[in-house]
Amino acid sequence: MESLWSARGTGGAIASRSAQYTSGAHDNAMFQLPGHRPRQPPMMIPLLTVLALMAFAGNSILCRLALGTEAIDAVSFTSVRLGSGAVTLALILAARDRSLPRLEMQWRSALALFSYALPFAWAYRQLHTGVGALLLFAAVQLTMLVAAMRGGEKITRPQWVGFSFAVLGLTALLLPGASAPPVFESLLMIVAGISWGFYSILGRGSRDALRNTASNFVVAACVVGFVSLLIPTARLLTDSGIALAALSGSLTSGVGYAIWYAVLPKLRASTAAFAQLTVPVIASVGGVVFMAETVSQRLLVASIAILGGTALSVWTSNRPK
Repeated sequence: MESLWSARGTGGAIASRSAQYTSGAHDNAMFQLPGHRPRQPPMMIPLLTVLALMAFAGNSILCRLALGTEAIDAVSFTSVRLGSGAVTLALILAARDRSLPRLEMQWRSALALFSYALPFAWAYRQLHTGVGALLLFAAVQLTMLVAAMRGGEKITRPQWVGFSFAVLGLTALLLPGASAPPVFESLLMIVAGISWGFYSILGRGSRDALRNTASNFVVAACVVGFVSLLIPTARLLTDSGIALAALSGSLTSGVGYAIWYAVLPKLRASTAAFAQLTVPVIASVGGVVFMAETVSQRLLVASIAILGGTALSVWTSNRPK
């Protein structure tokens, strides 16, 4: 996902900063469905946006279903996910270009993608779906804020307030207690979020988001295949685990990202950024429905602080100056 948290336009800190990630791409470089027409029905953009957001949340749900039920091990899940995602994105790219896909290797971005994908899967061995999605979301947003500050962007007082709320929410979620998530897996998910933040930063200004994502998936799939030979862990493979990993790679990653890139030029930066706040919520609902997970009071409080703080930062950074 060249950025799950991306939105078209320029903006301030946190989610709106990552908006610049794909904003450098020309509209004619974006994915277009076969038979695409410039004018789309009024309800098509909202529908596609909802589908993309559900796909993003679906990554957490499918990973938790596969790892939480011990249907597959984390390394194998990551290998299948990245491999199927690479194939799907290459096919979509070939359909768009009407020719064999031409890949553009970006090693740093591919390594950042790998550094996101493997800890993401490892973390979901123990983390509940909503907790994992919230930790990932918070880590990505805070990484983008730090990048904005290091880049010399002026952070306003309301944005600092939003940042403080998000940090307090993350701290409250991780404090020791009966309902606290496991520490090691929480740290793994935070590493995944930081890696995704760096992936977004490295890809800022990409002129062809779909081509770069397909290329990065190919390289990252090769890297995880090599690393799997070095990690002496038992392999666990079942038909259901392989199917869930393939769905995560091809449908919720490959097709989901392609849809997102198709609608991204049609959305305002603030609209896209606010829409992405729903992803942890959708993931939490999926965990309740498919895994019978409970939503603790701690998770509710942390969610309000993290999502509310991020929303405040997004809103203030997108207000007319």
